[in-house]
Amino acid sequence: ERARHRHSTAPATVTAAAATAATMKLFGNSSAQQQNVSPADSIRRLRETLTMLEKREEHLEAKVEDQLAEAKRKMAAKNKRGALLCLKRKKGYEAQIAKLSGARMTLEQQIMAIESANVNVEAISAMREGAQAMQHLHRNMTVDDVDDTMADIQEQMEVANEISSAISQPLGDDVDDAELEEELEALEQENLDSQLLELEGKGGAKLPAAPDPIHAAPAAPSAAPVA
Repeated sequence: ERARHRHSTAPATVTAAAATAATMKLFGNSSAQQQNVSPADSIRRLRETLTMLEKREEHLEAKVEDQLAEAKRKMAAKNKRGALLCLKRKKGYEAQIAKLSGARMTLEQQIMAIESANVNVEAISAMREGAQAMQHLHRNMTVDDVDDTMADIQEQMEVANEISSAISQPLGDDVDDAELEEELEALEQENLDSQLLELEGKGGAKLPAAPDPIHAAPAAPSAAPVA
């Protein structure tokens, strides 16, 4: 009896194991699929499903219109029972359309969420690469090094300004400005004397000498006599 029991349960066990293997083969390992699915493939699959649902919804909407038209024809033919059946089928189609609309909304939300997440991942990846590039550029540079370099530049600019000032100064001893003014006045007086001599030679007469300011001044009037 135990042998018969073992023989009777063995096919069931093999069948269950085969069914489990077939199920795993059909649907695959969910964790492995999640690792292999890329955002682009997922979005493509969701859009294909969304297109299929849209076509199904259009087909059901056409069915609704047909059942409504059929119900009107049966009512015109006084077939109330047939009209009720048409309206009942119409309600069933409308219920399926409502479910499809909900599924479409869910798929659209998933597409937008995946696209947004993909954009965020790309942005973070670009930021990470930028940070690595900056770190590579600054690997041999510190703030203290920059401060020291700027101080050296400022010092060399000051040295260059001092050199320029030294080069621009005239060579030789400085000349006293007061001495130059006296020499210039002497030249002007000499030029004036030369012009006076030329005028005397042309006129043939000697110009009168300039009056003495002491003797030429008129005598001051005496005080009026007292009466």
